[in-house]
Amino acid sequence: MTSESIMVPRAQSLPEKVCGQHRDRQAIVYIRQSTLQQVERNQESTRLQYALVDRAFALGWPREAIVVVDDDLGRSGASIEGRLGFQRLVAEVGLGRVGLVLGVEMSRLARSCRDWHQLLEICSLFDTLIADADGVYDPSNFNDRLLLGLKGTMSEAELHIIKARMLEGRRAKARRGELAKSLPAGYVARPSGEVIFEPDEQAQGVIRLIFDLFERLRSVGGVLRYLNEHNIQMPIRRKDGPTKGDLEWRRPSRATLHNLFNNPIYAGVYAWGARPVDRRRQKPGRPGTGRCVKAPDNVEVFLPDRLPAYISLEQFESIQAQIRANLPSAQGPVRAGSALLSGMVICGACGLRMQPTYNNNGQVARYICNGMHMAYAEPICQSLKAAPVDEAVSRAILRSLEPAALEISLAVASDLEAERKSLDRQWQQRLERAQFEVDRARRSYASVEPENRLVARSLEKSWEEALASQARLMVDYDRFQRERLQAPSRTELEAIRTLTQDLPALWQAATTTQRERQEIVRLLLERVIIKMVDDTEHVEVTCHWHGGNQTMHKVIRPVARITALSSYPALIARMKELYEAGHSSRCIANILNEEGFVPPKRRNTYTPEMVRHRLVAAGIAKPQRKKPSASAMIVREPDEWTIRELAEAIGMPQATLYYWVANGRLSSRLVKHDRKPVKLVTADATMIEDLKAIRASPPHLRRLPPRQSAEQLKLIT
Repeated sequence: MTSESIMVPRAQSLPEKVCGQHRDRQAIVYIRQSTLQQVERNQESTRLQYALVDRAFALGWPREAIVVVDDDLGRSGASIEGRLGFQRLVAEVGLGRVGLVLGVEMSRLARSCRDWHQLLEICSLFDTLIADADGVYDPSNFNDRLLLGLKGTMSEAELHIIKARMLEGRRAKARRGELAKSLPAGYVARPSGEVIFEPDEQAQGVIRLIFDLFERLRSVGGVLRYLNEHNIQMPIRRKDGPTKGDLEWRRPSRATLHNLFNNPIYAGVYAWGARPVDRRRQKPGRPGTGRCVKAPDNVEVFLPDRLPAYISLEQFESIQAQIRANLPSAQGPVRAGSALLSGMVICGACGLRMQPTYNNNGQVARYICNGMHMAYAEPICQSLKAAPVDEAVSRAILRSLEPAALEISLAVASDLEAERKSLDRQWQQRLERAQFEVDRARRSYASVEPENRLVARSLEKSWEEALASQARLMVDYDRFQRERLQAPSRTELEAIRTLTQDLPALWQAATTTQRERQEIVRLLLERVIIKMVDDTEHVEVTCHWHGGNQTMHKVIRPVARITALSSYPALIARMKELYEAGHSSRCIANILNEEGFVPPKRRNTYTPEMVRHRLVAAGIAKPQRKKPSASAMIVREPDEWTIRELAEAIGMPQATLYYWVANGRLSSRLVKHDRKPVKLVTADATMIEDLKAIRASPPHLRRLPPRQSAEQLKLIT
């Protein structure tokens, strides 16, 4: 076969992509710039995009059919969120109203492949052309769709490269400690970028006072209460608005103090990357959300000794540890209550934290391990009174403090003097600032021309306001002078030294609050582990001290039942021996008391009644025949009860029935039996059922019985 006989097919000429059916619909010119700065500075790019109207006209669309969509000027193309113009474009294409979409380049339409391919799919379904500066494309054509897909991928990759380049530049600058950051209260930046202390002395004093207060109070809430009690405000520099950069004094809040204590810049540390964005927690269309907080020692850049410091790095780490210890999941802050070890007690049986509970209106404290009970309805693990444990720990604390009694006395005196001087310094600075405001208002008023009354009246009003503010501050300062903590005199210092020589007396003094005792315990102990030995009165208390030392203490707790005593078998054996020897109950009780046997609650000694009841319960002695009770011999009318009988029948405390009788809720009468008055209460079957229903209902829903009228009451004396 010769070369002349080879048949080469001729390339078919492609039809014109722009057809009449396209021109019958409108053409949309989509215009977008990523930021408002680009709109303002890169105006040539905006002109090129608006010039696409002429391109659409050249392709055959009349000018009245050309629509310009410029709603997205100043919007990023990384996502469809917030781009109303792009959403409008997709909607118009989906309704079949668009024959051509024009953009100066593909990146103007979308920087995301997801949004870009969605637009291509819709354009392919509704036969809509796409055009840019290079040509016209038909998304339904495979070759054009392939080219458009490549352009969209390149557009997204370009955005990624730009972002990566910018982020790497920021990261490199941050590693050198030169990346500018927003400065907290107490710092300002010079025009050169150097970070310095706040030039205002009062602002510096407030920041230093706040850190000193935390060292003493050891909780954010305590610092906040102190600042509010003494009307101390926070110095804040305005970051926006017409008064940007001005120093303002604002009321302190818990969030402000938390930000202050958690910011490592106060320790002279330049930290970057402490709040990265977790994309799994980020909300759509809100780039600032999803931020997580990293520990200061786990940030990407941590450069100590780069900035002026208010506190040392060791102090900052101590503050962080104390804030973590104050969390409810840990020890928690010092709280009100009589429990000395609140938040510090660990159950020796299951390892969970034991919670303090209070009875008798908060007078009696107990430590209870109810974590598994609350979570899984399991039985309560351990429960015991707090008093014996607190006493044992108090004795251990006092023994550990005996060698440091003199240092404690000197520290107490030093703290009192330092607090007095710090508060006085704050007041002097506030007075100085108020005088400055008055002088400035006076100079402004003096510099205005007297004839210019429009300005003079306003300046005169400002001067009067400054004078009034100064007068109020002087009154507050006088009150502070009368109520403030005075410097301790020599006699008081000597009294402090004498008192600290007797630490038990100082510990038990009425002036020493339970909160102060808890703070001392937390300074010395990390945790206290409690374990009851076989549910008896014996308790093992292990104190874990700061520094790693451990001490073991044996504690005897009161128990509710005599059978829970570890000495119960020996007690029963001794009772049986004495009973079989012919001793009476009174004699057995005296012998048990002399031999050191103690009842379960340890508040009294054994009595004959207790011995007789225990002998009968153990099956050693036979029960005696009961004599008829006095109440059974009373002559009464139908449906009359004694209060004791009615309380037992209903299951209600006698005190409640006495209260209802005294307030006329129940009718009653007095009778005499054996020369003693006995109160009888009238309650028929219906009344008893009502009282049982009241007893069974929750306390906050209980409906008291109605008051009886004077005629209904049977008060017979």
